[in-house]
Amino acid sequence: MNKLSIEKRAQILGMLVEGNSMRATTRMSGCSINTVTKLLVDVGLACADYQDKTLRNLPCKRIQCDEIWSFCYAKVSSPANN
Repeated sequence: MNKLSIEKRAQILGMLVEGNSMRATTRMSGCSINTVTKLLVDVGLACADYQDKTLRNLPCKRIQCDEIWSFCYAKVSSPANN
């Protein structure tokens, strides 16, 4: 099994954080989409574990939660389209 270097992992994660799609990241990095997917899952699990361990019993009095909105398109089925 091949292992990605730290630099390659950072490059892939940087592309995803910047908003590139998984397919675009695959093309730009030269890795397979399975590699990108597995890396994303591994990083997500590591982040969840980190937050679970560190963000407990915080002495917060007020919390501000901002929302991130994204546009999702869904084709609406209508009689004219059938």
